[in-house]
Amino acid sequence: MNPYIYIFATLFFTVSGQIILKWRISRLRLILPDSFVSKIMVLIKVIFDPFIFTGFVFAFIASLFWMAAMTRFEITTAYPFMSLAPALVFLIGVLFLGETFTIGKLAGLGLIILGTFVTVKY
Repeated sequence: MNPYIYIFATLFFTVSGQIILKWRISRLRLILPDSFVSKIMVLIKVIFDPFIFTGFVFAFIASLFWMAAMTRFEITTAYPFMSLAPALVFLIGVLFLGETFTIGKLAGLGLIILGTFVTVKY
């Protein structure tokens, strides 16, 4: 099996978990109260939402794949791929969550991808 599957599975589950959390929190129209105790109570309640819980499970699965990747790669080779997560979140956020698209964000996305390529290749 190609060891890069571990890195890409880490990216997939990391990004998917974050998108699920943002989508669900937006759907719930979650606003945290000012009181610390009230914040904790709201967050405890929200953790048991099936979609929110799935987001956390995806984060855990991503960690397992990352551990597998660490058995096959130097961290200096594998970790630059993780910089693709913000790029993927940006694209998915714009396409599916109605997030703001700007030329500045697009330029940053291009620099992230270029930087990842240069770091891994050279």
